[in-house]
Amino acid sequence: MVTKKNQYLITSALYSHAARKFSARFEVLEAGAGKSFSDILKEIILKEKIKILGIENDNLKVTEYDRISKNVKQTKHFDLSSLRILKDTDEINLIGKACEIGDKAYSQVLKKIRIGMTEKEIALELEWIIRQTGAELSFKPIVAFGPNAAVPHHQTGNDKLQKNQCVLIDFGVKYDNYCSDMTRTFFFGKATYSQKKVYDTVLESQQKAIEYIENQLENNKKPISTNVDAIARKFVTDAGYPPFNHSSHGIGLEVHELPHISSSNDPLENGMVFSIEPGIYLPDQMGVRIEDLFAIQDDKLIPLTHSPKELIEI
Repeated sequence: MVTKKNQYLITSALYSHAARKFSARFEVLEAGAGKSFSDILKEIILKEKIKILGIENDNLKVTEYDRISKNVKQTKHFDLSSLRILKDTDEINLIGKACEIGDKAYSQVLKKIRIGMTEKEIALELEWIIRQTGAELSFKPIVAFGPNAAVPHHQTGNDKLQKNQCVLIDFGVKYDNYCSDMTRTFFFGKATYSQKKVYDTVLESQQKAIEYIENQLENNKKPISTNVDAIARKFVTDAGYPPFNHSSHGIGLEVHELPHISSSNDPLENGMVFSIEPGIYLPDQMGVRIEDLFAIQDDKLIPLTHSPKELIEI
């Protein structure tokens, strides 16, 4: 809770020691059996004579809102996510470090994949490699074999890897609270001509979107978010494939943040970090998605993920 004069962090006594250690600029107040959160909040409101209290829209339960609003005459709602849309250099470096760990983890897990492994086994192997570095996962990995890869957010299961299947891996690393996100698709065995065509189309569609951003920046123009998505999407549909039903996105403390690439006409500016992730999904056959993270710094597009994107056959 931030007021005109002070800033407070209200937490359980279980976490107060850690809170004081890592939140030195906040006055830490303990909520528990002796004094409830509502009691503490009411004391602050009375002490500082607060009449209007701003609350964040996202991640607030109805019960939490009820407890807060009953202690004040008026509440005003804010969407604070927009405050995080521009990252400073330190933040971009942390995301870049998360991407670096992810790149290394991906290269290592490729060496461990064997026929008969399940999707879950590969996901666990990937998680173990990441956690050995001291980092964490930014979300539960998606590992999909063959027809399962046609489901963009497939639930990683117990299907066993067979010869001549495509393998889609979508995962992220969380390093010092900042997230990465990357997707790669490769082939275990040999890819057919039609599978290679699908892969090449996705890769080229991503490259078209990248070129649009680079050309705009080189000409001192600001790329428009929705154009990035539209260019990649149009290339896929012009090639005769169905449009993909997901979108690129901003990233930072959370995996999905502003800017909204597919639905916003806002310009992409210095300090923004976002994904470009086209895909082709053929139900009951296969799916291909290629996802990379980029930042705009000094009016240049900077790639943050660096894992190889040429078609890999293991």
